Amino acid sequence: MSLPNLVRVAPGALVVGKPLPWTVFDSEGKVLLRQGYVIQTESQLEQLFERGLFEPRKRDRKEEPEAFDDSRARNPFTDYPTLLRTLETTLAAITSQEDSALKRLLGLSRLVERICREAPDPCLALVHLYSVEPTAYEQTLFYAIICHFVATEMGLDERRISVLVAAALTANIALLRFLDKLNASPRSLSEEQRNVIHLHPQRSVEALKKAGINNGLLLDIILQHHERSDGSGYPNGLAGVDILPEAQVLSYAEHYIAMITRRAYRDRRSVSDAQKAILEQSRRDARPHIGKALLDALTPYPPGCLVRLANNEVAVVTRRPVRLTGPFVQAIIGAKGDRYPGSFQRDCSELEFNIRAVEMPEIMPSMDFGLLWGFQ
Repeated sequence: MSLPNLVRVAPGALVVGKPLPWTVFDSEGKVLLRQGYVIQTESQLEQLFERGLFEPRKRDRKEEPEAFDDSRARNPFTDYPTLLRTLETTLAAITSQEDSALKRLLGLSRLVERICREAPDPCLALVHLYSVEPTAYEQTLFYAIICHFVATEMGLDERRISVLVAAALTANIALLRFLDKLNASPRSLSEEQRNVIHLHPQRSVEALKKAGINNGLLLDIILQHHERSDGSGYPNGLAGVDILPEAQVLSYAEHYIAMITRRAYRDRRSVSDAQKAILEQSRRDARPHIGKALLDALTPYPPGCLVRLANNEVAVVTRRPVRLTGPFVQAIIGAKGDRYPGSFQRDCSELEFNIRAVEMPEIMPSMDFGLLWGFQ
């Protein structure tokens, strides 16, 4: 990689305890830290700001790809920075009412769907590996990924899945400039902030219409994604089966992601606790099969989560169960707490490697995602 393409890491771009979203280089263009490395301390973070370089985002939205039509096999980990950058430019194009807005949204939606189809387990792993303290754009991407898997599990047709994914990517466009600030604030919401939140479904729909995006199903999903089965939601107090099933899928996706992410005003919950809450919610729902589809798609130990095995190793889940085998994990920490120099695949259907508990360390261990998931 040539040095002109690299810029210094900006303060605020990285977080202690969260895996690096991209590879960091030194001043000679050599790899300093790979994607997946976890910064352990504030002093380490400061050193990285002084020494680290990374490939910059493109300033001109015209330079961004509007669709991803190449035939390369997709690697969600190397695609991750591009997905986030393209999401940002797509939503900016919609807000600015650019002529390319619809084309960009369709291209991004197709790419998200393609990655989910071609690399499902690594794609789900993205959600759980980066859920510690996600940005607003990361949250948005996670909603779309979860929606794809739930809708597929439900057997929705391809057209409806595509519209749902596009809705997940745009449903909170009216909230984007507030989300990071809200998540970082330990204070309770002000009346003005509550008003912004309650109005965002209508305002997001208005933004899409002004950009020439008028798909009726997409707009209805966005308008209804905060309605609740018992009629307590907003903006119209719809209840039961009057709410579109796609809107409920998006609602479940947002709820799940909210529970497993850390906010300034509360800690995150384990995937096990979050799944219990989803199960309880589904039992009160007019369509309980939607919550069940989410749980079935994720499985009890979704890819990307850390677990402790019967032999006391700590491992990261890499693949969901297949028939009577799995889930499959890569053991990264030994029974005595020593970090393995590499990793060891374990089939958790074997007694010695049964999963005993979900691990939630304060700071994630560093991992080479490409290696763990078998990407060259």
